[in-house]
Amino acid sequence: MKWQDTQEIAIALEEKHPEKDNINLRYTDFHKWIIELEEFDDDPNKSNEKILEAIQTAWIEERD
Repeated sequence: MKWQDTQEIAIALEEKHPEKDNINLRYTDFHKWIIELEEFDDDPNKSNEKILEAIQTAWIEERD
């Protein structure tokens, strides 16, 4: 997975962290959870707030 794979990342996060509060989160923790995903294979430094917000939105929608 790459940073642009927002939906796939959201699904993987929900599978790995179903107990986490995906609304009130710290982006430092959120970033760490993403780069620790087994399927994730991208440069950790290529993320930004806009990308993280898109992934967070997809994760919230995935849980609903």
